[in-house]
Amino acid sequence: MSSSRTDRTSTTGSSTSSPSRDGADARRTAVIACGAIARPVAEIVRSHDWPVDVHPLPPLLHNAPHLIASEVEALLVTLRPAYATVAIAYADCGTYGELDAVCERHGVRRLAGLHCYDVLGGPDRMRAMFEQQPGTYVLTDFLVRSFRRTVVQELGLDRYPELREDYFGHYTRVVWLAQEPDTELRALAVDAASLIGLPLTEVDVGLGGLDRSMRALLQV
Repeated sequence: MSSSRTDRTSTTGSSTSSPSRDGADARRTAVIACGAIARPVAEIVRSHDWPVDVHPLPPLLHNAPHLIASEVEALLVTLRPAYATVAIAYADCGTYGELDAVCERHGVRRLAGLHCYDVLGGPDRMRAMFEQQPGTYVLTDFLVRSFRRTVVQELGLDRYPELREDYFGHYTRVVWLAQEPDTELRALAVDAASLIGLPLTEVDVGLGGLDRSMRALLQV
């Protein structure tokens, strides 16, 4: 999987100030965001008019979590001179503590939780969900929108459909953590579940969990 830094784009909050080339802008914070949640993170930033610039990393890094910590650190080092504060909108996300080591090394914070499902749905609810039915495959709005690209194509299921059983044979259901559900997204969620032959359960989580997590991250 390619994780070229040329894929990065920046989403700016509603303030019109910009980082100074001569030093950190004390009024603004840079948030390095997982590409899979960067869109709702930017929506939350705009809704609160926070002086925050969102810098997403490629969402496909989740297919190679061993690269997340180094990619976050590289972007952090680049952004640090221009901002008073940098924060990381990732949970641990399969880095097994490597991202925490980056945060400790640079004195920055990340989102609490093991993965973005904890951030969106809440760790207690997710723990209970997995305990109730361990064979639960979880989708977010991003994964629903991009399922045919980020899952089907990336796993080669479009070319080798017989691999479906290898990847999903032990799963028993799909749970969609719906943040902003609408008719189009529901149709895409049904399509995603049907592609891997599993029943779909929709759990409406909204953006409240992510909003609270961002408030804690930014200490606002």
